[in-house]
Parts: sequence; structure tokens; C-alpha cells
Amino acid sequence: MPSRKVTISNRLGLHARPAMLLAERASAFSSKIGIARADGGDPVDGKSIMQLLMLAGTSGTVLKITAEGADATDAITAIAELIERGFEDDD
Repeated sequence: MPSRKVTISNRLGLHARPAMLLAERASAFSSKIGIARADGGDPVDGKSIMQLLMLAGTSGTVLKITAEGADATDAITAIAELIERGFEDDD
């Protein structure tokens, strides 16, 4: 199963707006998407805003993205790019 680690770089972390953007991006793919804190814990459903908020991802938190399915590699790349761009957050 492919995976990739990425660091949350925006100042406010994974709050409601970024969680919504991440869930929308993940939902565009048919693969099962898992997102976990790299420092431990079980992965949550990357397509669920509420589960993503449960990660309590602050700025500097390293996340591990995993995907399983036909478009897994593309899904991981798209999600990682969104996070690396700071969710295009101006705050």
C-alpha cells in the first residue's frame, strides 16, 4: 500500500476549512484514503471532515497518508500537494 509523509505548514493547522478541503480532495478518488499522525495513532477516513478534525493537527504535525485502490498513487500525490501548499490558507 503506497504511503507518504507530509508536514502541516499552515499557521492554524488542520482546522475546519482545511479539513473540508482535504475531505473534498480525497472524495474525488475511488481509493480508500487513510490519514494518521506520524507520531502514532490509527488512521482516520480521509473522506470524513469530522474524523480529520479528530487528528488535532497543528502546524508542524507530520501526517502519514495511505491509500488503497486503483488510483491510490494519484490520490496520495493530490492530497500531499494540498497539505504542502498549506491548504492555500491565508490565515
